[in-house]
Amino acid sequence: MLNPSPIADLATRFRSTRSASEALAAPLSAEDACAQSMPDTSPAKWHLAHTAWFFETVVIEALEPAYRSPFDGYRVLFNSYYQGIGRQHARPSRGLLTRPSLSEILAYRHAIDARLAAHLAADVPPAVGALIELGIQHEQQHQELLLMDIKHLFAQHPLMPVYASTPQRPAPPSAVLRWHEQAGGLVQIGAGPDGFAFDNERPRHRFHLAPFRLASRPVTNAEFADFIADGGYRNPLLWLADGWATVQREGWSCPAYWLPPEEGEDEFTLGGRRARQAAAPVCHISYYEADAYARWAGARLPTEQEWEHAATGVAVDGNFVECGLLHPAPAEDGQTQLYGDVWEWTASPYMPYPGFAPLAGAVGEYNGKFMANQMVLRGGCCVSPRSHLRESYRNFFYPHQRWPFTGLRLARDA
Repeated sequence: MLNPSPIADLATRFRSTRSASEALAAPLSAEDACAQSMPDTSPAKWHLAHTAWFFETVVIEALEPAYRSPFDGYRVLFNSYYQGIGRQHARPSRGLLTRPSLSEILAYRHAIDARLAAHLAADVPPAVGALIELGIQHEQQHQELLLMDIKHLFAQHPLMPVYASTPQRPAPPSAVLRWHEQAGGLVQIGAGPDGFAFDNERPRHRFHLAPFRLASRPVTNAEFADFIADGGYRNPLLWLADGWATVQREGWSCPAYWLPPEEGEDEFTLGGRRARQAAAPVCHISYYEADAYARWAGARLPTEQEWEHAATGVAVDGNFVECGLLHPAPAEDGQTQLYGDVWEWTASPYMPYPGFAPLAGAVGEYNGKFMANQMVLRGGCCVSPRSHLRESYRNFFYPHQRWPFTGLRLARDA
């Protein structure tokens, strides 16, 4: 979290990021914004409030030691998991927070924005500038979460409501899958000292890779359908023990948001019910499903170090939230889709890099305490902001989770 941007640029990005969150929430009714569809998700209203809470509690309190919030109770209601700051309202019960209203939450955001804008106009110390940069990046994460959570919420509705009338690109034939040879060797992994990076991306360190091959694009819907047709969800030999137990317990037979076969080859999207595109990357699969598919295909998942090494020097270009599709799109022939479309499961557990040390203070709880029992994903997805991503970015989810925009890319030993 070093070297924050110049203050003028920081102020501009602060304003645009805050506006982007409200634009994403604009299609929602007050009822939409209050509902919570499962314990892993949060209401849209809560995302809007929590990101304002972060700037108020982490940044404004750092600038104004005598500051006392005029928003009674918000410090507890919208604290996510910062034990060092104080109590939190239970995550599974966020949907019960009918008060404050959506309009009151928006007013809260605007009050915090105005107070922080006044500080930015007068300049802020570099250490606080770094906290503002962290807050911007944090809000971009919640923009993605807001769309993930709304999709899950709307998928529970029998009328399959449309969040936005999203366009759909023409469906080209599936891009030919090729294998890119990677020499391996002693490589550098992680973010360097310059520019923004989360603490879990550092320190940069050396890592030895054996030669490997990486698929030229993610696995498609059509390819995953072949796995299903071949009995992939019925063959315990393809699955990790925890994965097979999850399949049996949850009754999985296809990716999340695919409609039952008797209803055709459709899926639920943020644009409503749509015909699945055979050539688009398969999406909303768990780590367990990705691992089982890779085993069925005679391959494996790449490690996060293999993925990062392959992405070194590759431009961050692809299908992001700014494209407006809000859904994975088929690759053109020769397009790698390393960034955007789907977060790609890796074979790597989410653990600290050698020499990792959490940040000082409350922000030290941001990433480090989650380094257990989760798996790393790389590359971003169709609802990620483009400016939020880089080759060293490490996302992480539990291996059973399917509501994120998650897919897979295959790897093989050389």
